[in-house]
This record gives sequence, structure tokens and C-alpha cells, in this order.
Amino acid sequence: LTWLSGNMAAVLEVGSADQFGEVLQKSGKSLVVVHFWATWAPQCIHMNDVLAELAKKNPQVTFVKLEAEAVPEVSEKHEISSVPTFLFFKNSQNIDRLDGANAPELTRRVQRHASNSSVSAGTADLAKEDINERLKKLISAAPCMLFMKGSPQEPRCGFSRQITAILNQHSIQFSSFDILSDEVVRQQLKTFSNWPTYPQLYVNGELIGGLDIVKELAASGELEKICPTAQKLENRLKELINKAPVMLFMKGNKQMAKCGFSRQIIEIMNSTGVDYETFDILENEEVRQGLKTYSNWPTYPQLYVKGELIGGLDIIKELRGNGELVSVLKGE
Repeated sequence: LTWLSGNMAAVLEVGSADQFGEVLQKSGKSLVVVHFWATWAPQCIHMNDVLAELAKKNPQVTFVKLEAEAVPEVSEKHEISSVPTFLFFKNSQNIDRLDGANAPELTRRVQRHASNSSVSAGTADLAKEDINERLKKLISAAPCMLFMKGSPQEPRCGFSRQITAILNQHSIQFSSFDILSDEVVRQQLKTFSNWPTYPQLYVNGELIGGLDIVKELAASGELEKICPTAQKLENRLKELINKAPVMLFMKGNKQMAKCGFSRQIIEIMNSTGVDYETFDILENEEVRQGLKTYSNWPTYPQLYVKGELIGGLDIIKELRGNGELVSVLKGE
């Protein structure tokens, strides 16, 4: 074990799996933050400096540097596929994960987890209840939800690659969650669903299964009957964009916009005096993702008049500047 000190900061450097296990065991309930890094990656050097500053400000936390390629057994166990990656431990259990060189987010997570070092039994029960509620929301975020490693565009394991290929081949409309982006979800969902591996496919909030089950359903012709298809989503999107003569798809609603762009477009729309309805894309991940493909417009907000896409905030600003916005909204 080597202590790297500077400016009164101390970061522990470990060089073997045994040393790593010893650090976790001795730390007990205290927070341990481990930086998996590489000497050839400049972003890792920067994050080492960040780690030293955090060590100086959080003496109750154990900060560890571990060269990912030098201790492959630890890196493989925790599925470290890129550097820098930060893992957070308490009671030798991995409680969180942060991929990439994001100093502000690393600081926030250290502060959050460090403040929760002393957890009473009642608080632990409440935390379990909170994560279960979050998991229920996640598995019901879209009619068909896939929990996988990576994304459909960039799967990060062979099983995830195979299952997304099957779903796409059968025109299944699905949303996904990258379990590598959230260690709490990754660990707790296995217990919640009583299914120990990934990927996991859910339909209407109910677990269907993993890759083998999906293969069987595809072979038997049952997959399309169970899962929503792209055609069904397309029909739903057509109904939504034609729900009112003027439809605005945004983050939030008229009363409370949930992003700056949505807030700006609401102010412009209200100034026209033209009646319109809104749809909160944050409430439905299937619509949020599907509409971007359907309209071939990658961002929000999106404004439709009589079922036709007008555009986003920049287009609306341009129409207002030209004095054409009201007439366009009235379909003239």
C-alpha cells in the first residue's frame, strides 16, 4: 500500500487484488472511492488531481487509485471497460459507479455518499423503499423496457448486442436503460426482479426475461404479440400530434416548463393568443424517443400544426421575427 500525499491530501494507491480487498475490509461503513485509471490517459491524470483535492476536503473518506490494467482481476470483476471509472463502496459493497472524467458529478456523489455514512435501520428501510419505487418507475417508463449494458446503438456486451438485434429484427418498439450508468439500479434490480443476470426485458412493468426467453419468443412467433411494435407506436404518435390543431411536445407543461428551451417557447406561444395543447415528453419515454425518429427531428420542443411538424424553438423564433407565427399557428 502506498500513500500519495500532496498539499495535505492523501490518496491510497493499491497494486494487487489482496491490497484492494484489505482496504475495503478495513474501511467498514466508511465511504471508499476508487479511481480505476491508466497512465496513458490524460483525462485520468486530471482526475487524479481532482481526487487529491477531494481527499483534502473529505478526510473521513478513503480515496484509492488503482491502475486498471495492472490489476486485471479487480477490473474484470467490476467490469471496468474504460478509464477513468469511479466506484463507490461501503461495507465492501459497491453502491455506485461513475464513468468518465466528470469532476463536478464526482464531487456531488462523494458529498452525497459521505453524508450518508451513518445509516440507521429506519433510514436503511426508507432507502430500500425509495429504490424500489424508483425501480417501479423505471420498468414502467415505456411499454417495453430493456435493461442492458450500453445502448441499442452501442451495446457493451455480447448478450445485449444479441437481444437488441432480435428486437430490431422483429420491429419491436422499446426503450432502454444502461445499467452500467447506475450501479444502484444495476444491483438492486436483480433482487427486485429475482433475475440475476442482464439483459432484462419488461413489458407493461412485468418481467419477460433475458436473452434466452426472448430468443424462444421470437422463434415461436409470440414476441410481436407480447411486445409493442413500431407500427403500433406510429399510430399512437399520429393520434397524439393530431390531438389538437396546435400541439407542442415539450419538457413539462404550460404551467411548469422543465427546461430553458421549453420555457422560452411557452412564453412565445402564450404571447400569440392562439390556443394550443402540450404533451410532456418526460412522462413517456416511448413517445419521447419514438417521436424523434418519426418526425426526423432530434430535439425538443417540437411544435405541430394540424398534424404537420413546424419545428423547434429556433424555427418559432424565426417565424415570430418575420411576423408569420400567428398565421402559421392558425393554419393560414
